[in-house]
Amino acid sequence: MTSNSQIEDPPIARALFGNTRFAWIWLIVRLYVGWEWLSEGIAKANDPGWFGAKAGSFLTMWVGGALKKTQGAHPDVQGWYASFLSHVVLPHAAFWSYTVTCGEIFVGLGLILGLFTGIAAFFGTTMNASYLLAGTVSTNPILFALGSLLVLAWKTAGYWGLDRWALASLGTPWKNTGTPTVIQAPPGAKVAAS
Repeated sequence: MTSNSQIEDPPIARALFGNTRFAWIWLIVRLYVGWEWLSEGIAKANDPGWFGAKAGSFLTMWVGGALKKTQGAHPDVQGWYASFLSHVVLPHAAFWSYTVTCGEIFVGLGLILGLFTGIAAFFGTTMNASYLLAGTVSTNPILFALGSLLVLAWKTAGYWGLDRWALASLGTPWKNTGTPTVIQAPPGAKVAAS
């Protein structure tokens, strides 16, 4: 076995995550997940407890609820995350309220527009993981799973969106020529039949 081996993805993974023919699937997923983030972010932006005169007050109550879930043999919130909430989030609740609100809006817009889709989906799943670690289930497992798939499909998930042009202009390591790339075996190499 060599130390520098390339392990090929299975055909289904290559098709779903790397072929623009299936980009319409990711468009549907993107629009759904993006709308969920955008609508939640807008709701928070219109709530003075999140974004405004009383910014941080709702987050303080939410963290307080999460900290109550640290008790018992199998707590919903682990001690290390409760410590993070107590020592990092609570003292700066207004800052985190603005960060969460703006983050949800930017993730939603990025996914809906298909602009830096993989990055937007990554930050969306990071927020989902944070909410799950704080003991809030709701739609977070579904959004986390769909967001994770969007991260995996980052090359094609934004194909029916602004990524089609934005990623090309930034100099991504691939070029969409419209035809599959065929790699020729070196002379004398044995080619296995598929």
